[in-house]
Amino acid sequence: MQLSRHDEYTMNTLLLIEDDHRLANMVSEYLEQSGFSVQHAANGLDGLKALQDTAPVMVLLDLMLPDIDGLEVCKRIRALPGALAQTPVLMLTAKGDPMDRIVGLELGADDYLPKPFEPRELLARIRAVLRRHAPGNPADATHQTLKFGSLELDRDARTVSVRGHVCDLTAYQFDLLWVLAERAGRVLSRDQIMEAVRGKELEAFDRSIDVHMGRIRAAIEDDAKVPKRILTVRGVGYVFAKQQD
Repeated sequence: MQLSRHDEYTMNTLLLIEDDHRLANMVSEYLEQSGFSVQHAANGLDGLKALQDTAPVMVLLDLMLPDIDGLEVCKRIRALPGALAQTPVLMLTAKGDPMDRIVGLELGADDYLPKPFEPRELLARIRAVLRRHAPGNPADATHQTLKFGSLELDRDARTVSVRGHVCDLTAYQFDLLWVLAERAGRVLSRDQIMEAVRGKELEAFDRSIDVHMGRIRAAIEDDAKVPKRILTVRGVGYVFAKQQD
């Protein structure tokens, strides 16, 4: 099947929502040299309109915007109808502001990158998120479906369901859950989980995985306060229970 020019454009289009025009121009130029098309919006409301008009493969979202902030934009993206709500979001945050990063992750951001950042790291993060989002990755040709009682993970469809009801998880949260489920019964440290998902260890004092685990538990557990699927091992990390309901 041949793709139309519009389809090819859309498959490589990133939406950058950033009010710093100098930074936006620099980032856009670098990413375009790397094979992406970049749509730029200078505020949150224009960004939301561009998202619906363009349907990009990913949103790069600055936290501090002149009208509505990045947290509100992320919240509104996740409330959009259909596939747009699942658009990956990489949040650009002020360095040393962990609370904003945590709130962003709770609202459904897939990843974050503190400013200032190297363009090469931004490109690597973008590619990593898009790989996680890509359907039918040939490297994952086996064990595409995992079942644990009423819980089912479908890697091709990138869906998680409990008793037939699809759970609301971001792409990043799906990958975290898959890493745990694929290694059911093994205790994994936070660094081991991050290494498996993002190819790098956690920064010191980074608690983002704990935030995501809370969101995952809320989606898949009957009672997130008394989890039976994802168990915490104090001082170590997490283990996905082999035996479930």
